Amino acid sequence: MITLYDHPFSPYAQKVKISLREKGLAFEAPMPGGLGAGGAQGAFVEASPRAEVPALVDGDVRVFDSTIILEYLDDAYPEPAMRPKSAAERARVRMLEEVMDTHFEAINWGLSEIRWFRRAEGEKAEALFAAAKAQTEGFFAWLEQQLGEREWFNGETFGWGDLSVVPYLNGSVGHGHPPAKGTKLSAWLARANARPSVAACVADIAALNSAGASMTNVAELVEKGLFKREYRDHRLEWMIKSGGIDVVLKGLERDNIRFAPAFS
Repeated sequence: MITLYDHPFSPYAQKVKISLREKGLAFEAPMPGGLGAGGAQGAFVEASPRAEVPALVDGDVRVFDSTIILEYLDDAYPEPAMRPKSAAERARVRMLEEVMDTHFEAINWGLSEIRWFRRAEGEKAEALFAAAKAQTEGFFAWLEQQLGEREWFNGETFGWGDLSVVPYLNGSVGHGHPPAKGTKLSAWLARANARPSVAACVADIAALNSAGASMTNVAELVEKGLFKREYRDHRLEWMIKSGGIDVVLKGLERDNIRFAPAFS
């Protein structure tokens, strides 16, 4: 049985779960402890030295990083293929994935920092919200162009290009920024969410919320240093360029942000 170390809120983990489900592969998805406090250890860290989800264990194989996991799955379990056939089309969807992973993700992450973790309030928060909204709308316009006349970002069939986009757009919807009604992007999102593989990810999030994993008191945990958010490079860039450098400095001062651990 494949093991996928998971957190249902993670769009990176959602990408991999969609691929596993599209391929019909059985898997278990434990959620490792210590993520919020930066104290992850044990078999999870053996599989993921960066202490990030997702991490995949398939027999003796251990793979971390969502993109590398997706590549492994297509190599080890080639049917149905998630990647397009031609080199040019594969490059196109990989560039799409790169943009979503390292640019778009930071926007939703930053919104969570302000909305749930209350890193900023008042005028500062409103300015960051406005920046995120404008950036999201810009990416929506870009995605509309990338979709063009295709039914799927991947081409004729659902695949890598689509699973690389849908978790992030669902995150935007959760933050109150859906694609405009009547657009091709909005219609694509409805088609993508109708797929069982995607709907199952949405159900995973709902199940976690119903189990009591709400974000209601998480700001208090951050303030006390009991919950530390990881500031990866693109997230740090987003916060600084969007006007939140003081958020970063305050987090460093209070030791409630973290970076990737050292390998050992």
